[in-house]
Amino acid sequence: MLRWPLSVCSPRGRRGRLSILIFHRVLAEPDPLFPDLPTAERFEETMRWVGAWFNVLPLGDAVERLFAGTIPSRSLAITFDDGYADNESIAAPILKRLGLTATFFVSTGFLDGGCMWNDRVIEAIRMTRADPIATGLQGVGDLPLTAVADRCRAIVAVLSAIKHLEPASRQAAVEAVVAAAGAPAAPAPMMRPAQVRNLRALGMDVGAHTVSHPILTRLAPAAALDEMKHSKLELEHLLGEPVPLFAYPNGVPRQDYAAEHAAMARECGFEAAVSTSWGAASMRSDRFQLPRFTPWDQQRWRWGARLLLNLRTTARLA
Repeated sequence: MLRWPLSVCSPRGRRGRLSILIFHRVLAEPDPLFPDLPTAERFEETMRWVGAWFNVLPLGDAVERLFAGTIPSRSLAITFDDGYADNESIAAPILKRLGLTATFFVSTGFLDGGCMWNDRVIEAIRMTRADPIATGLQGVGDLPLTAVADRCRAIVAVLSAIKHLEPASRQAAVEAVVAAAGAPAAPAPMMRPAQVRNLRALGMDVGAHTVSHPILTRLAPAAALDEMKHSKLELEHLLGEPVPLFAYPNGVPRQDYAAEHAAMARECGFEAAVSTSWGAASMRSDRFQLPRFTPWDQQRWRWGARLLLNLRTTARLA
């Protein structure tokens, strides 16, 4: 149904467009706090649509063919951010079974089953018996947690208030929220090194996503460069091969990264970098600010139609 309009909006050759999907997690079971996160069943259904409508390429190959003017029509690449263990245990086997490939951007500081700051907050609010919870955050205050919907709203409020603090202040705020929740044990949702290597064994690609997943605009330039460079070096040491692709943490242009960070990506030796700005890439795109987008619709035709509209969206740049 969509192959013809997609071919018109995403032709082959020098007028070609590249759609890049972004995911973070694929769950074994639905999560009431995050109903929009795909389960294995939902993800497989969506990937079957993608395989039927698009020519799915490895991101690195797709980028090179895009800028060489040789990209196929209806080209698409699949990406995952952060390095969650379910990427390797659930998502990658589904992709492998369907004959698809993806690039997994890993924050190296959380390997060995670590926990990112946002997951520490999420699980603290999920597990706490406090009601309300005294966050201690300016502009947030005490939050009711009586119903699931209350906890969902509390998570959004706390993460929004903390996300763009400079690293030391962010960590202090996380610790305060966790303490107010009764200091439940930290989860360990991230991949271990063997899982990263197994992604490559399954035919997937691995890209860098900094060491500690900071908001780069909140760091001094030298610290931002160090985060980018060391994540690349650590993954190259782990895999024994070059790691040419990078994803900006959070990835919103001008807010989470700036033009200077795109220049740093080039300086580090990356060949391309991706943001989270909506749109599709073309030969006129900045190869160090490639846009990504994933529809949120549940119906097949709506999901495909939104991705079709995204081909006509102009991506923002830092």
